[in-house]
Amino acid sequence: MKKISVSLCLALIFVFGMEPRPSAAALADTIEQIKPAVVGVGTFQPTRRPRSKLLGTGFAVSGRYVLTNYHVAGVDLDKENREHLIVFVGTGAKPKRLKAKLVKSDKVHDLAVLEVDFPIPSVRLSDTRVQREGTEVAFTGFPIGAVLGLYPVTHRGLISSVTPIAIPSSASKLLSANKIKRLRNPTLVYQLDATAYPGNSGSPLFLPETGEVIGILNMVHVKTTKEDVLSKPSGISFAIPIKHAVELIRSLP
Repeated sequence: MKKISVSLCLALIFVFGMEPRPSAAALADTIEQIKPAVVGVGTFQPTRRPRSKLLGTGFAVSGRYVLTNYHVAGVDLDKENREHLIVFVGTGAKPKRLKAKLVKSDKVHDLAVLEVDFPIPSVRLSDTRVQREGTEVAFTGFPIGAVLGLYPVTHRGLISSVTPIAIPSSASKLLSANKIKRLRNPTLVYQLDATAYPGNSGSPLFLPETGEVIGILNMVHVKTTKEDVLSKPSGISFAIPIKHAVELIRSLP
């Protein structure tokens, strides 16, 4: 076998080392595709300062319909002072505000569908099969709110486990009525090895190479059940499989 020269080896290292991985290049293209559909979800009240409040993330699934978590959109509104739901569209310091209304919800899976009057570019939803452990994923949302404006952030990781939303407690006295109910009929969720924050609630979980949305991030409903953690991120994140959202969307009139 002929020996490869040192100079040729160095040349190969330089060429292939500088070239981005195909998956990384695909993710960059996918982010450009996903970002127009990702919106902020919040409330607007003309007598409040600030008038607009960002509560979480959502994404357009069918023109005028936006999917998010119920704990994000199902808030008590001060209707006497004209508080209403809105979605923030676009990026930058002055995103467009669209008035929204809650039209469908699934409290069991913490999902909500909002309707707006202006069409938004939509994501492509995956089929309803549960993804395999080890699948590479990404999610885009607003983990730290909109202090400096609306700038979506993308995190990347993999599905480290497909796990029940409820886990047994070490003692019966630690079991609440809600946990007992979930233990009897557990919902499977994706456990991710990427850190998300409360503002990521409602973010689309998608495949980096295709942009197909396979789940929706949930940083409160799931963590309360699995970890009893609300404020400090643990480095573990969770997402609801998209099949539950597909069922909710199909039930729309």
